[in-house]
Amino acid sequence: MTAAGAILALVLAAPVPDATAAREKITVQASLVPLNPADPSQRGVGPLVFRGGLALRSEDRRFGGLSDLAVSADGQRLAAVSDEGCFLEARLLYDPRGFLSGIDGASLHVLRDTLGKPLQGKWNQDAEALAQMGDGSFVVGFERSHRLWHYPSGPDGPAQSIAAPPGLDSAPANGGLETLVLIPPDRLLALTEESVRDGVVEGWLGKGGSWHRIGYRASGPLRPSGGCRLPSGDVLVLERHYTPASGVTARLRRLAAASITPGAVLDGSVLATLTRPLTVDNFEGLACRSGKSGETLLYLLSDDNFAADQRTLLLMFMFRDGS
Repeated sequence: MTAAGAILALVLAAPVPDATAAREKITVQASLVPLNPADPSQRGVGPLVFRGGLALRSEDRRFGGLSDLAVSADGQRLAAVSDEGCFLEARLLYDPRGFLSGIDGASLHVLRDTLGKPLQGKWNQDAEALAQMGDGSFVVGFERSHRLWHYPSGPDGPAQSIAAPPGLDSAPANGGLETLVLIPPDRLLALTEESVRDGVVEGWLGKGGSWHRIGYRASGPLRPSGGCRLPSGDVLVLERHYTPASGVTARLRRLAAASITPGAVLDGSVLATLTRPLTVDNFEGLACRSGKSGETLLYLLSDDNFAADQRTLLLMFMFRDGS
């Protein structure tokens, strides 16, 4: 069977969706995709070596709109948030080569507010950024109703409000927090997508009650949409630009760890650019981890905007650091 034709049927069929249920198993199908449909022999882009890709779909109407992700240190578990207020969990599958080959055990959680009630309405549901903290809990960044919420007991539990960075409330409704990266032990690098101050994209470094302004120098129309911290301490920022007319361009830039300081204007080096004819879509999520041999592995996740002409893509790469 060819890679393009391999279809993996996953998990038990879900019941009729219940918008208020804490957690429901759902059925997700995963189709293997190449890096370059026009040239299946292409194995990488710059320092990125392709390690498998999936196009994900589900009949469950809540599946889609995935805006950011986290992958466990052993690569077995995926967590993602959607801009419709859902939290996806699943197990990642790999072939004997260690290439991404499917997912299993998918479930959806409805994110809760600080009173433990399910989020209602797009203005409150628009989760765009996700960071997993050292204790395994999650911090979620929201647009429209701009805020940061901590889920100490997981996505089924009530949220705890985190004191927001100064000025976040003035960000554009659809241009607020898109990138959250944990800087151990407990600080966050938080970047907006479209909030511009003094000519640079606005961001902050710190934690609730102790935030410091930081800038990000964007280049061209691409804007930050995700990020992760490399084992070296450097940070990768995923940038993307999407319009229905021009399609998608995604880019990875590297920020030196030493440059991420209060008051800095971050201006990283470009590592790779992904655009057509490569397998691309509206990439918004980026996660990093170390492999069994010490290699760095990256995961890119796209937001399909619940549109028929877009896809939820999950691509995996090995990052040849220093190449």
